[in-house]
Amino acid sequence: MEKSIHEKGVFALDKDFAKILELAQKYEPEMTKFLRDMIAIPSESCQEEKVVLRIKEEMEKVGFDKVEIDPMGNILGYIGHGKHVIAMDAHIDTVGVGDRSLWKYDPYEGYEDDEVIIGRGASDQEGGMASMVYAGKIIKDLGLEDDYTLVIVGSVQEEDCDGLCWQYIINEDKLRPEFVVSTEPTDGKIYRGHRGRMEIKVTTKGVSCHGSAPERGDNAIYKMAPILIELRALHENLKDHPFLGKGSLTVSEIFFTSPSRCAVADSCTISIDRRLTAGEDAEYALNQIRNLPGVKAAGAEVSMYTYERPSYTGLVYPTESYFPTWLIEEEHPLCSTLMDSYRELFKEEPVLDKWTFSTNGVSIMGRYGIPCIGFGPGHEAEAHFPNERTWKKELVKACALYAAIPQIYLGKYVDKMPTTTENLMKIKG
Repeated sequence: MEKSIHEKGVFALDKDFAKILELAQKYEPEMTKFLRDMIAIPSESCQEEKVVLRIKEEMEKVGFDKVEIDPMGNILGYIGHGKHVIAMDAHIDTVGVGDRSLWKYDPYEGYEDDEVIIGRGASDQEGGMASMVYAGKIIKDLGLEDDYTLVIVGSVQEEDCDGLCWQYIINEDKLRPEFVVSTEPTDGKIYRGHRGRMEIKVTTKGVSCHGSAPERGDNAIYKMAPILIELRALHENLKDHPFLGKGSLTVSEIFFTSPSRCAVADSCTISIDRRLTAGEDAEYALNQIRNLPGVKAAGAEVSMYTYERPSYTGLVYPTESYFPTWLIEEEHPLCSTLMDSYRELFKEEPVLDKWTFSTNGVSIMGRYGIPCIGFGPGHEAEAHFPNERTWKKELVKACALYAAIPQIYLGKYVDKMPTTTENLMKIKG
């Protein structure tokens, strides 16, 4: 009978890791083809159905024990039947291609040479899905199942509303894994957090009148003017954090209403992209703006945007546009799990870092305290960029690491994981 991970010696584990690497390299052509197939299917947010069906086909082909598509449209593939539930996540929606003239190659062709694959979604982040699926195949091939269930998640609508998919998975699918590995691109590093964000709107009201006699009205745009200056100054004085960096804000949009171009504006609204560092939450950020002198003088309304766009299945799952900050400390058992897995596989020291952008970790760890960590093929700088690419060697490396993680976790760290409450308390300081 195959020994459990707990019973294997160091030598046996070393042999497993050597086999994992060997198979990850062997499956590079199949991973590459799978990734190119996904790239060839346009899959912007709320239009992911066809790429989800292609992923289902691949999961079934390589031998997943169960594959499900939930009512929101997320795809969940299962390996094993053990009591310890581990999840790995890739959002499989993409942004659009933008100006086609900036692309040297067709963004939906999946251009390939000896080193790279080019196309929309290559790094952000269908490459992570390709690596995860073949990690599942390696686990099955080598008989590495133990007392764990690995759930490979292809999540939808992340580009539109990061974390919404995992709000649904946790609350409605009732999946609460012991931890989640995000396969967003990490430049070959292990990422342990990032700043949160909010989408805020500020509205001033006025009274319209004919533009030939503006003194008869009350110009809402003029009321907004001092608020804009105060917001720029507020940005300079936001909190800082030694690892995550400084909070930030920028005014990203401005709208108005007016009867015509020959009239005084009767309302003005701005959108604010607010990035939150450790120790900043929604109410804190909203109150900072509500307390600005210009906001008070204008009687301006300050609120959060909401997201209510239907998924490709037609399901609407409303949420506030609040995406909490999250991080895990270097000494966290999950961080140690990935670092040990990296060392054992690649015989080199991993580098710890953080994302600049936001991920589904805002819900997984930020809202629910489920430990989250990142390792994914591709580079952050490729995200949303013309001629987006990923590197084949990174697909192989990520695939091997994903297959090794459950062994290290069950062998060394399964009994050391803090509770979700403890995780949330550490985030909030």
